Amino acid sequence: MKNTRGLIMLALALVLAVGAVFAAARWINARATGNTSKAAVAMVDIGLGSRITPEMIRMVDWPASAMPPGAFTDPKLLDSRVARSTIQRGEPIMEAKLAPPGTQGGLSAVVANGKRAMTVRVNDVVGVAGFALPGNFVDILVNTQEESARKDGAREVSISKIVLERILVLAIAQDPNRDDTKPKVVNAVTLELSPEQTEKLDLARSVGTLSLVLRNQIDPDPVKTDGATKNALLGVTRPVVLRPRPVVRKVTMMRPAHQVDVIKGLERTVQKF
Repeated sequence: MKNTRGLIMLALALVLAVGAVFAAARWINARATGNTSKAAVAMVDIGLGSRITPEMIRMVDWPASAMPPGAFTDPKLLDSRVARSTIQRGEPIMEAKLAPPGTQGGLSAVVANGKRAMTVRVNDVVGVAGFALPGNFVDILVNTQEESARKDGAREVSISKIVLERILVLAIAQDPNRDDTKPKVVNAVTLELSPEQTEKLDLARSVGTLSLVLRNQIDPDPVKTDGATKNALLGVTRPVVLRPRPVVRKVTMMRPAHQVDVIKGLERTVQKF
C-alpha cells in the first residue's frame, strides 16, 4: 500500500514537472517572438556603386532593442538601391550606406551632395607612390612662378604652396574600392571637391605642376602657410635683387654715299649715288 502511494506521488510530480517545462518553454518563445524583428543583411559583399538586387540580401531575426539605426525591415524598399560604400557579407544594410532613391549606379552615386568629382593626372611620385587610396585624404601642392616677379622683365621666382587641404580621394584610375590597402601606382586620381575647389584645382593645374600630399585621416585642422621659395629653402634672409634685362636698341647703319663732281664750262655740279 505504501509503495503504491509512493509511486502515485512520483508519477504526479513527474507530470507536473513536464507541464512546467512546457509552460516555461511556451512563455520563453512568446517573449522571444515579441522582442525580435526582421532585418535585411547582405548575403554577399556589395561593392561601392553597385545596384542592390533581391539575390544580394536576406532577412534575419534581430533583437528589436538592438536594431541598427536606419536598418531595413522590408526587403522591397531595397530594390534597385545603390550602395554608397562597401557593405560586407552578413552586415546589416542601413540607409546611411545607400545613395538616395533613384540614383543610378557608378561613381556618381558616391559623390556627396553639393560636391563634384574631378580627375587629375599623376605619376608614381605625384601620386604618393600609390599610397593615396580611395577613402584617404590628401593635400594638393602646386609649384609655380610668382606673378610679382615677372614685372619689368625680371627673372621668375619659383614658389611651392599648399592650395587645397583635406581632399577626399574617390577613386584611383577606375577603381573606387576602399577596402584594398595595397599601394597602386596609377596615372589618374579622382578627387571629391566643392565647386570652388574645382576652380582652384583647374587653375593650379594650368599654371604649375601638382603634387599630392597624404594626410592623416583623423586630422581635420587646416594649416596656413606662406609657401616655400628658393630663398626660404636655402635660408637666405637678404632681399633678392632682381636685375632687369638689358634693353637692346636697334640702330640702322647708313652707308656713305658716293659723289662725283661734274664741271661743265664755268658750272660745277655734284652727283651722288
